[in-house]
Amino acid sequence: MAGPIRKVSAASARAHTRRKGHANSSFLPRGMIKKLSVVLFIGLLAWSYQAIQPTPPKICGSPDGPPVTSSRIKLKDGRHLAYTEYGVPKEKAKYKIVFIHAFDCCKFDVIPISPALLEELGIYLLSFDRAGYGESDPHPKMTEKSTALDIEELADKLELGSKFYIIGFSMGGEIGWTCLKFIPHRLAGAAIVAPVANFWWRGFPSNISKEAYNQQFLQDKWAVGVAHYAPWLTYWWNTQKLFPGSSVMSQRVDGFSAEDLKLLPILAAKGQYRAQVRQQGDFESIHRDMMVNFGRWDFSPLELDNPFPNNEGSVHLWHGAEDLIVPVILSRYISQKLPWVHYHELPDAGHLFPMADGMSDAIVKALLLGDN
Repeated sequence: MAGPIRKVSAASARAHTRRKGHANSSFLPRGMIKKLSVVLFIGLLAWSYQAIQPTPPKICGSPDGPPVTSSRIKLKDGRHLAYTEYGVPKEKAKYKIVFIHAFDCCKFDVIPISPALLEELGIYLLSFDRAGYGESDPHPKMTEKSTALDIEELADKLELGSKFYIIGFSMGGEIGWTCLKFIPHRLAGAAIVAPVANFWWRGFPSNISKEAYNQQFLQDKWAVGVAHYAPWLTYWWNTQKLFPGSSVMSQRVDGFSAEDLKLLPILAAKGQYRAQVRQQGDFESIHRDMMVNFGRWDFSPLELDNPFPNNEGSVHLWHGAEDLIVPVILSRYISQKLPWVHYHELPDAGHLFPMADGMSDAIVKALLLGDN
């Protein structure tokens, strides 16, 4: 049965309406909600902006920066380049070589040419910290061209003469192509060793660049993709903790080949100077390196002309077929498109093959003497 019907008085109805109105008044007015949304959105943007900003660099020689312990020259734009020298004095040298170090390395990470060969052939070997690494000042406006010009100015400051050789390893090998583009008139010859390649260089067929790109760890596909398409996110991408950044930056070793793993103890023995490599800040060294070398280049090595049309010098490209860090397929393609490049592919070698006993001497002999 239904319950009794209650009569509601007019006074009770008015009281109920007042209580309902009072309850509704506890919600923010629509205009206030819009203003609060705008404030929250601006706050989120500000937080995001701060999150992607790199920490300021600690410049060597500045009041809060690392000390300067190496020889340095001052470039015309005011920056300093730090360097070290090996072999015979340059005044007595028959051959002068500038070495270009790899990613996340410094001037001390030079390929191990034997002292006996340096002496026998009369080689002066110059190695320098690339911009932002070691004790060389950062270069906020660094491009694919700027390191080649740094090398030319360094050679002039140290009076190496009108021509010199270059040897570039890994990321330094990639920079070797820029030397062939921008300072070919200063080169007596070049050895480009296990070079990193930019997957977006003009001239690579899409199937070739895609195959090489897909040979990387997933985290590296993302890391180089960010460096290319959204370079302003490179610092945040490789410092946030939500997911892994570049495996090379984190020094993940399971990407090395079996032959590379045998050579890793040689690198570990150099650990006494590792702290110097990134001492001015990760952004100014490894992050900017990625942004430039996987960025949008104004030229492609596949478009290069032979810098030695009269055989007055030579270019040698070396790569290990078992290189799991830098896919060999891109170097193979470059060698096919540039027939003037002397291509050396080592069937069982990984990325670190220049560290193997006698290998660096073989690279130097091929460059200077034409040995194969």
